[in-house]
Amino acid sequence: MNIRELPDSERPREKLLKEGKEKLSNMEILSILVGSGTKERSAMEVAAEIISLDRTGIKYLSDCRPEELSRVKGIGKARACEILAAVELGKRIASVPAEEKEVIKSSSHIADIFMERMRYYKKEHFLSIMINAKGQIIEETEVSIGDLCSSTTHPREVFVDAVRRSAGSVIFVHNHPSGDPTPSEMDITTNRRLMEAGEILGIPVLDHIIIGDGKYVSMRASGMM
Repeated sequence: MNIRELPDSERPREKLLKEGKEKLSNMEILSILVGSGTKERSAMEVAAEIISLDRTGIKYLSDCRPEELSRVKGIGKARACEILAAVELGKRIASVPAEEKEVIKSSSHIADIFMERMRYYKKEHFLSIMINAKGQIIEETEVSIGDLCSSTTHPREVFVDAVRRSAGSVIFVHNHPSGDPTPSEMDITTNRRLMEAGEILGIPVLDHIIIGDGKYVSMRASGMM
């Protein structure tokens, strides 16, 4: 079956965009690298043949040479080089020593990290900072840009990456373009709703930092949480 005949949810590229690269099978990842396939066979079928070349499966590609891979119908030397270059890149990424993640010690620590980046923004930017069990930042996600409101900070959008990364907790950061970090009624209402969602999901909200022009407010330290 041609990949174009598959439902959107089953097409590798569309699946990657919608669900993330982690949801792809080895064959789906390889089919993206294979590209268009041939007139007779889809990229998925070509990928399946590559994986079946050796009993070790996908691991075979780690020591494969371009001329070996190009024997597969639909894989020329140029495409073989592209696939093996991607394999080598993955190996090199895996060999890079893990950096020691920064441990968050206080609200002022978070404010220091984001102040210079966010104090000059002309629009409100809402960030979700994911924290692991050791108190380290594992990822940050920009949830929305624009005025903070219920539609742009729905719990579904705010917590989707925290769930995906198995975060132990989150800290929210957003800026006030006016330069005054005083929380608005909308800030307080939105934060309360997100805290409730975090409790349900088992991902507590540790703090919500509002960045102004050289000033900040911690909603936790201000007794609003």
